[in-house]
Amino acid sequence: MSIYLHLQIREMKPKEISRIMTAYRQTLQTLCVKDGDDPLTEMIAKAIIKVAQAGIDDPAEISAEAIKELEVR
Repeated sequence: MSIYLHLQIREMKPKEISRIMTAYRQTLQTLCVKDGDDPLTEMIAKAIIKVAQAGIDDPAEISAEAIKELEVR
């Protein structure tokens, strides 16, 4: 897990953490990024947090919007 994501979710409620983590894992899988040393994981984490904080609840929608924000095609 990206250290950025880890630090951001520490103060969140369990339900919020669950949807963000689901969206994060789904985005990594969609983009074929291995969680770990890849610097893209931090960019993905930041995009996921930003989208989730905008009020989107569905992890699939969070993932899709984060991918759009990253301008990955």
